[in-house]
Amino acid sequence: MIIVSNTTPLIGLASLGRFDLLHSLFDKIYIPQAVYQETVIFGREVGGAKHEVTTSTWIETVSVTNRHRVKSLLETLDLGEAETIVLALEMGADWVLMDEKRGRRKLTELHLNKIGTLGILLKAKQLGLLPVIRPEIDRLCSHGFSLSQTVIEVVLQQAGEG
Repeated sequence: MIIVSNTTPLIGLASLGRFDLLHSLFDKIYIPQAVYQETVIFGREVGGAKHEVTTSTWIETVSVTNRHRVKSLLETLDLGEAETIVLALEMGADWVLMDEKRGRRKLTELHLNKIGTLGILLKAKQLGLLPVIRPEIDRLCSHGFSLSQTVIEVVLQQAGEG
């Protein structure tokens, strides 16, 4: 299975100390160069995504080849989102990890499967990797993650915690 990730799910799970869930759910994750730069080069958190991305042997950074397509997506998306989507298309990704609303809309338009940080937490609970997800969602919110109350309620209901 080919999984391509944007920055936010990496940062979100690292901030929870739950980066291991990514490896438990996905054997290997590919990230474009822009996502590497956002998390490692420009990343500010100590022991967070910067550390996890640089030390995880199951995360591979890949350069996007279609720069023209990236440039065309920059009209509505940031560089990390644009490169993530183009890399997913180039690699024929099975899943794209992305939280940003505009990026998720573009993934839907392109018929690419997507899952965000909350979806990863939900999947982890469904597989017995987490006993509950409400505390994790609360911690994400306390770390400044912008999550819609409606989405939170739907995910908690799906997790049987609603």
